[in-house]
Amino acid sequence: MKTILIIEDDSVIAEVQKDYLEASGFAVEIASTGESGLRKALEGEIDLILLDLMLPGVDGYEICKQVRRTKHIPILMVSAKIEEIDKIRGLGLGADDYICKPFSVGELVARVKAHISRFERLTMQPGPGTPQPKDELRLNGLTIDKLARKVFVREREATLTTKEYDLLLYLVTHPNRVFSKDELFERIWGFDAMGDNATVTVHISKLREKIERQPSKPQMIETIWGVGYRFNV
Repeated sequence: MKTILIIEDDSVIAEVQKDYLEASGFAVEIASTGESGLRKALEGEIDLILLDLMLPGVDGYEICKQVRRTKHIPILMVSAKIEEIDKIRGLGLGADDYICKPFSVGELVARVKAHISRFERLTMQPGPGTPQPKDELRLNGLTIDKLARKVFVREREATLTTKEYDLLLYLVTHPNRVFSKDELFERIWGFDAMGDNATVTVHISKLREKIERQPSKPQMIETIWGVGYRFNV
């Protein structure tokens, strides 16, 4: 049974979400403050987080930022903030989705199921005789041999530079999540690297030329305007 963590200071909203999710077969935990929510998110066995933004103590943005440092589970922000800048900020910090209040609880449950399903595609157990997921990844016509650091596109090997490979692997192992250029630059090149986030743009362009059927109309590595990039699965 999958466990959903609801971090929400409005007890009425939290209980309604809990009832619908439990009726759909999920186990549910509730945290009513930012501090308790962050503690449960970091220490508990959680499969998805429903995260309000306006919380007492630690706000939702900070919780998202801290959880993303160690965990890659889906995070769905649920907030009354409807301005585009709030959505961009949330997605840029690593949220997988942004749902505005008021919302349909049925739609909320459907999104929860969809995000868990997507997340499981890269963590599901392989069948007999297939390579372990730590050694090989297969998706979207790509095969990534992690031991040999080789990438095959529709069964043909693609020649990638070291950083192109590192960038692709990072995106593939964090599917359907939006990353800002700054975040990708930090994760792949590091704080002390020379250059700036324009390097990310160049590498994304090169990757598209090597893995996309139509680089000018990319389907896998999507540009999220004003935010960054997302690898679609």
